[in-house]
Amino acid sequence: MLSLGHYEPAKPEEFTLRTKTDWIAIIREIGPEFASRCAKHDQDGRFVAKNYETLRSARVMSAGIPEELGGGGASHAELCELLRELAHYCPSTALALSMHSHLVAATVWKHLAGKGGEPLLRRIADEQIVLLSTGGTDWVDSNGTMTKVDGGYRVTARKVFGSGSLAADLIISSARYQHAEEGWQVLHFPVPMKAEGVRILDDWDAFGMRGTASNTILFEEVFVPDDAIALARPEGKWPPVWSMVVTVAFPIFLGVYVGVAEKARELAVSDARKKRNGDDPHLPQLLGEMDLSLMTAQLAWQDMMRSTNDYDFAPTLETANRTLIQKTLLSKACVGTVQKAMEITGGKGYFRGFPMERLLRDVMAVAYHPLTEKKQELFSGRVALGLDPISAEIL
Repeated sequence: MLSLGHYEPAKPEEFTLRTKTDWIAIIREIGPEFASRCAKHDQDGRFVAKNYETLRSARVMSAGIPEELGGGGASHAELCELLRELAHYCPSTALALSMHSHLVAATVWKHLAGKGGEPLLRRIADEQIVLLSTGGTDWVDSNGTMTKVDGGYRVTARKVFGSGSLAADLIISSARYQHAEEGWQVLHFPVPMKAEGVRILDDWDAFGMRGTASNTILFEEVFVPDDAIALARPEGKWPPVWSMVVTVAFPIFLGVYVGVAEKARELAVSDARKKRNGDDPHLPQLLGEMDLSLMTAQLAWQDMMRSTNDYDFAPTLETANRTLIQKTLLSKACVGTVQKAMEITGGKGYFRGFPMERLLRDVMAVAYHPLTEKKQELFSGRVALGLDPISAEIL
């Protein structure tokens, strides 16, 4: 296993001033350099550190923050498009960035709804700090334990899939706490990555998305002060805040997989056109099947963004359920698109020297974001029956 080493974020430098509608142009400007390193990052499993330095210099960390708070003013849909575009060049960079970006977006929703968040947004804009999420694997019931101590809590937990861990400044997490009167709760809180007791394990040696540094984060008796608790909610029940998180976050990180599928389609079509004078009568059929699958993924993704409506939505269970259904449709379609692209490319795609093999491994990661297909079906079925969507089978 490679050593984690030390990663010190570069200080943000002056970048060409652009309007908020130019974020795609920025990605297209810096993307080719990212693409040139993509295969190497996949080969050795190292974090995309130089890419993050460039992203910070370009102030991409605050792209989705309103301009009046010092950010880039990108709308929710523009933030989604930015990540899809970035995935065309380096999926690992895009996925790691999406984990920061969806936390930013959720905080923007809170700010616009008058529920706080302005200090954090201003700090991200001023310092280009990087946020790390543990929400995916925590899901509703979280993991770990909290013990009440004078002035706060001590947290012991193991958080997996900490994408972007080596660049992160602040981890947004949660853990279980047994309240003397109210029973088991889940408490949400931020923790500085340099806090005593926070440790990054060197365990990200994965099938795909190998440059994300999605290492496990250990909390070993980490102190969380009382005033850092952002939310306390009952364990084992669907929390209303999760309807907001699902609606805002999912189109952001799932846009990365749409970008991966689009890149695979581009490579497959380019290769197929070189064969168009050949004798394969099945080639047009395969191309048509691939495009049908890709269109399914794109439409599902676009429907998610319409639900978010640039943060102007009511966070209802129905909206969250619709997004989770679209997630399953999108996941299957993205994987199917890249598999079909691999079939079109043929044996050439099996070689690591051609990007298709890496794209196929990268797209498989979509299955591990919540909810997985069977859990989503159970969730949606319970909603249809008017039941609480959470049961022991899908916690």
